[in-house]
Amino acid sequence: MAKSGKTSDTPTPAASAAPADDAPLRALQEAYQAAPLFAASDDQLLRFYEQMVMIRRFEERAGQLYGLGLIGGFCHLYIGQEAVAVGLQSALVPAKDSVITGYRDHGHMLAYGIDPKVIMAELTGRAAGISHGKGGSMHMFSTEHKFYGGHGIVGAQVSLGTGLAFAHKYRGDGGVCVAYFGDGAANQGQVYESFNMAALWKLPIIYVIENNQYAMGTAVKRSSAETHFYRRGTAFRIPGMYVDGMDVLAVRQAAEQALEFVRAGNGPVLMELNTYRYRGHSMSDPAKYRSREEVQEKRDHHDPIDHAKAELLARGLSEEKVKDIDKRIRAIVSESADFAENTPEPALDELYTDVLVESY
Repeated sequence: MAKSGKTSDTPTPAASAAPADDAPLRALQEAYQAAPLFAASDDQLLRFYEQMVMIRRFEERAGQLYGLGLIGGFCHLYIGQEAVAVGLQSALVPAKDSVITGYRDHGHMLAYGIDPKVIMAELTGRAAGISHGKGGSMHMFSTEHKFYGGHGIVGAQVSLGTGLAFAHKYRGDGGVCVAYFGDGAANQGQVYESFNMAALWKLPIIYVIENNQYAMGTAVKRSSAETHFYRRGTAFRIPGMYVDGMDVLAVRQAAEQALEFVRAGNGPVLMELNTYRYRGHSMSDPAKYRSREEVQEKRDHHDPIDHAKAELLARGLSEEKVKDIDKRIRAIVSESADFAENTPEPALDELYTDVLVESY
């Protein structure tokens, strides 16, 4: 008669195993909370301020050119989110570290020091544009600057960024990839496939979720079961960081800590930057899914440029100097717009360049 019950050969249920220690996943966040602001020198803070103002004025002018019909297709402005790109990319090593993002990409290019003239020319579809006028607003690219787009497919840049990180590790060049995506893209399946690969192979990548609260037009709480996006990497043993994306010093401090972790060979980091866009998803979006009062409250009390300006004034910078900076940047942006309007469109034979043709 067969005996019932467990024998010594019965496998131990997995549920009885001790869970993995989550302390390493919290360590970066705890270190950041202990020292949440970057100790910027006066010159560094002034540079951050200038870069953010450049992005703001550039995007305002781009919006005007779109309204005049000089920019075709879609145009997604970065107004309100300037502290994210500036804080993060100011910590990177140009021509060593790579950057990839989605279609809201103008600010990231400017933050990486790319000439505003060639960006504006690209927006208006001119031959002098950084992608020879064929990329437009959403698909700008510069291998020289290690800026790999500009991608219109939601979430695609996460997988591509993981490939860039693999290339950094394979070549041993010491570079780190920063891959930006939004709260809407955070629900894409390819994002989690990428997380798994990056964690498994300890790839040098920082995944940055720019949580501007509304994705394309749906509030985070209506579209995401887990609204604390920095926790999304837990299942893959990726440490997360939650950062105030409206404060450039907070972003820079978090970037310093994340980069130190990744450069040490520990694998990826997932950062959630809590930010806000003042305009609609694109220039064609009236943004009726939120109130004017909500937007105004963010502008009045959380604006990253105003915050940096207040800190500079508190350090002794004069109002006159601030006005001079704004005047100088407006002139640069005006010059870029004039250049974009007056430079020629691509020649017809440009249609046949950069196209791969194979025989099968």
